[in-house]
Amino acid sequence: MAATASQPTARIGMVNFLNTAPLYEVWKRTVFRPEWQVTEAPPSTLNRLLHQGALDLGFISSHEYALHPEEYKILGNLSISASGKVGSVFLFSRLAPAELDARLVLLSSHSQTSVHLIKIILEKFYRVQPRYETGLATERADLSGFDAVLSIGDEALLLAKEGRYPHQLDLGEAWQRETGLPFVFAVWAVREAFCRNEPDQMVAIHHELLRCLDEGRRNLWEISRSVAPRIPMAVEACHAYLSGMEYDLEPRKQEGLALFYRYLIERGEASPAAVPLKICG
Repeated sequence: MAATASQPTARIGMVNFLNTAPLYEVWKRTVFRPEWQVTEAPPSTLNRLLHQGALDLGFISSHEYALHPEEYKILGNLSISASGKVGSVFLFSRLAPAELDARLVLLSSHSQTSVHLIKIILEKFYRVQPRYETGLATERADLSGFDAVLSIGDEALLLAKEGRYPHQLDLGEAWQRETGLPFVFAVWAVREAFCRNEPDQMVAIHHELLRCLDEGRRNLWEISRSVAPRIPMAVEACHAYLSGMEYDLEPRKQEGLALFYRYLIERGEASPAAVPLKICG
């Protein structure tokens, strides 16, 4: 079917945080497919749009897949993940994590995955039960009422640079320390109906995503010079951060993702059908 301006053949959700720059900056520069309609938004918004059927595929929170696994498949070889420190998902705290029992924690409204992960880390690993409130640190004039703040993406990079909190818990590092496994923060999910109805489109998009990521990883200095002013941060620091990001979904990543889903299922926060993972491509 030919696409028109009002009838795209594929609706793609893209996160435009710094950590997606190695893929998305190349995509914007090299992919000229007007029939592929791209929507930029935070993960929480893309989660909602994909679930509502307003997108066909997108970079979504890992937790969203676990909520509705019957609706999605996961594209292979793509993720935002970390084997240890991730560098852009932090719990910033005035107290040590083990001292946060009954304390008030502000949870980022931009990410489902990190919100559920920090609850597992605090409640299961540190055995404390904080009180939670949801919002964005950068939209609050006064954070003095919160003992800790969960922040992700560019906001987290900014807060880390400011250095106002004595304790900075990197969620990727905390997860690996406890489980010995990498953590997958985001996956490329595609709706089951799109897989069935548009298999050639899905293959073509998957190919372009992988190509862009490969080119971006080979040109990190150029990309770092382009995107570092967003935060702002030094080009060298941006390069170091992007060099540490991981974008694959190799077997150990899949094992870590499945363990996260099992924890969520135990807590009643995911569908039992979330495991085993459904990976295509």
